[in-house]
Amino acid sequence: MRLAADYDAPPLYVHENGAAFDDQVGPDGAVDDPERISYLDRHIAAAAEAIAAGVDLRGYFVWSFLDNFEWAEGYSKRFGLVHVDFATQQRTPKASARWFSRLVAGRG
Repeated sequence: MRLAADYDAPPLYVHENGAAFDDQVGPDGAVDDPERISYLDRHIAAAAEAIAAGVDLRGYFVWSFLDNFEWAEGYSKRFGLVHVDFATQQRTPKASARWFSRLVAGRG
């Protein structure tokens, strides 16, 4: 909101917003990541607040869809909405992926 208030800002986009956590596959094969859901929920709520205040915010992009090699953390932290087993390349949607899917489907 400060950019829009202090400058003649062009349309804004939030790119690569996310957080790294030590996500683990549970015994049931699921990956629960409540910290990521909380992080994203708070940031998306702030984006909605900015839009309601008149900020020309046109996009919000989560970092990242898939777990991957990250330049500062290597493979030690996971950023994605989808867990990647780096040895087998098996992909498992995390709880955050299902949460984000419901949010987008409901135009949240």
